[in-house]
Formats: sequence, C-alpha cells, structure tokens
Amino acid sequence: MRWTLPTYVLAAFAEIGGCFAFWAWLRLEKSPWWLLPGMASLALFAWALTRIDADFAGRAYAAYGGIYILASLVWMWAIEGSRPDRWDMIGAALCVAGAMLILFGRRAGA
Repeated sequence: MRWTLPTYVLAAFAEIGGCFAFWAWLRLEKSPWWLLPGMASLALFAWALTRIDADFAGRAYAAYGGIYILASLVWMWAIEGSRPDRWDMIGAALCVAGAMLILFGRRAGA
C-alpha cells in the first residue's frame, strides 16, 4: 500500500503526457514524431495501473480518477501556464477525497 499513491501519480502523469502528445500533434500542429513518446507514455500509464495493489481492477481505476483530476490541474498550471481557479481546486478536492475513500475505506470482512 505504501507505493499506491506514488504509482497513481506516475500513472496520471504518464497518461496526461501521452494524451498531450496527441493533443500537440492534432491541435497544436506539432510533428507526428510527438506520437512516439506519447505512445510510450501511454504504455507506461497502463503498466503502472497494473502495479496498484487492489483486489479489483474497477476499484483501482475508480480511485485513480481522483488522482488523475488533480494531476491534470497540476499539468495545466505547470506545463500549459494556466492557473487553476477556485472551482477547479474545490472540484479536485472533492474528487481526491472520493479517491481516498475508495482506497482507504474500511471494507466489509476486513
């Protein structure tokens, strides 16, 4: 469990980086060569999610969603230069709280 959050963060930034490579190619008119590291990044994302210690893939993916949302806002600020507003931050806080409930909530029979 101690590697769960760092693994989610790795997965989130790998997914965002991979998807951004496609965004850059299609929306920012960058070279198609952007797709090579983008696809490698998406493969890293998929591999990282399989490293999550969870009994069910669906639970791992559900908890990942909250971390992904927070990471997306960090990306928007750090890479794209647009600072999240208060509504972004409130929404992300709610999502991360939900992810923490999914990850660390007491399970029946546990």
